[in-house]
Amino acid sequence: MPAGNNSFLAEKPIKQLIWKFALPSIASQLVNAVYNIVDQIFVGWGIGDLGIAAITIVFPLASLTTAFSVLFGSGAAARFSLLMGEGKEDEARGIIGNGISFMLLLGTLIALVSMLFLQPLLSFFGATDLIMPYAQPYALIICLGIPFGIFSAGASFYIRADGSPVYSSAVLLSGAIFNIIFDPIFLFVFDMGIEGIALATILGQILSSLLAAYYLFRKFRTFRLSKSDFFLKFRNFKAISSLGISSFTTHLLATIVQIVSANSLKHYGAGSRYGSEIAIAASGAVSKSMIVFMSCIIGIALGCQPIYGYNYGSRRYDRVKETYLLAIRYGSTVAVIAFLVLQLFPRPILSLFGSSDPLFYEFGSRYIRIFLFMTFVNALQPTTAIFFTSLGKAHVGFWLALLRQGVLLLPLMLTLPHFLGIDGLLFAGPITDGIAAIVVIILGLRQVRTLTELQEQSASADTV
Repeated sequence: MPAGNNSFLAEKPIKQLIWKFALPSIASQLVNAVYNIVDQIFVGWGIGDLGIAAITIVFPLASLTTAFSVLFGSGAAARFSLLMGEGKEDEARGIIGNGISFMLLLGTLIALVSMLFLQPLLSFFGATDLIMPYAQPYALIICLGIPFGIFSAGASFYIRADGSPVYSSAVLLSGAIFNIIFDPIFLFVFDMGIEGIALATILGQILSSLLAAYYLFRKFRTFRLSKSDFFLKFRNFKAISSLGISSFTTHLLATIVQIVSANSLKHYGAGSRYGSEIAIAASGAVSKSMIVFMSCIIGIALGCQPIYGYNYGSRRYDRVKETYLLAIRYGSTVAVIAFLVLQLFPRPILSLFGSSDPLFYEFGSRYIRIFLFMTFVNALQPTTAIFFTSLGKAHVGFWLALLRQGVLLLPLMLTLPHFLGIDGLLFAGPITDGIAAIVVIILGLRQVRTLTELQEQSASADTV
């Protein structure tokens, strides 16, 4: 078995390890949700439905931030765990250093391009003439925080993989607490409007980034980073992106889905009794509500990542299999709870956003009842995708993400409304989730059987 500071991943009981890493990971994911949902709640109460719609329109920028943070964060952390499991410390150092460099460079580039083409970008995202005056000033400030958002979220993966899940959560939690405190202060006390909401968000991201940088350069437990580790190398980019591509694809396709959904709601909502703005605002509120539950599910899955990687690298296939099956059980429990809460209490959930328009509640409740009807299976795809990625089989996770969002959901969202109007967008959700769940179950069970066979072969070799 490889030596190293992470050897406890191959020794301690799996259940204990899962919750050691999952609970802080869940907290971290919830923090990411808080950055978005708290903004929308305060805007709903302080500005109204157009403010909610504006944040919904700008949300693809936040999704892109998350996409690139998981590409270089999750990808580098997964490679780091595999290399440490194999005892290759020098290569692991280069992976972490290059991951940091890639995040900072790309975050800066995305921020500059977004600010340069902001108005056409928001129009492309689906902003109407009524929404644009709220979306543009909010988005401009949010763009300034993109490099900090990518770095802080991505670095949290490294800190967790280094064996410090509590500090990893604290990094992002600090920013969320700052955001929660200063949202109402900037909005109501200083009367800064939607710009104040955006300012609180990016200041929280800057605080998180400072704490992450302090850990990486002063407290990293496994090794100390040197200047040479930050020099960009194509082989490191390839190694990182190959493992982060499935999660990146999931978030990128989710961004595309958000854009298609907003534009479809804008078009078909205008021809319905709800109108474009109400349809966009209500769908945004529902999506933010679902993020809370999905954060718990993804947090469990990500918390298992270091356990998968280290034990697979150490050839402890029985522990890998046990971890995956427990992750599915825990994640599915959360998914069933989410299904029951959403289906039984749609109006109380929507009331958090402060709308006074009856049509907001009518369309929002319908959105929950139909689009989120298959919520109880929503733990299977992200858990299994992260599982395959952590084993170095990112291509499987990539195709799982492509199947759900690209092959199924997007085409259904583009075609069904032609026949069913705005309801076509809603029915695309459960159809997609049902088909994707069947495929995921088949692939997951096949990999479990493979792990069993590998363990039997390893046991036989040890006895010879």
